[in-house]
Amino acid sequence: MVRINWDEFKEFKQHSTKNDNFEKLIDFLRSYYNLKTSLDLYDALSNDDTALMMLKKRNINNDEAFTDYMFKYE
Repeated sequence: MVRINWDEFKEFKQHSTKNDNFEKLIDFLRSYYNLKTSLDLYDALSNDDTALMMLKKRNINNDEAFTDYMFKYE
């Protein structure tokens, strides 16, 4: 299980051109942890309290909803 390093994320997001912190976080997980599948990304996000709040804000309650979000995001 991935444990999100929020200090590294803060550094990462300073160099991102995206406006949405959630999209920055997804890019960070892909880059820093080399997570590629939406299931792996959702697993990492859903096991962190802060990231879980970000998921809930977007009404993402399961991996299927996250996959749908990812198709819109990309």
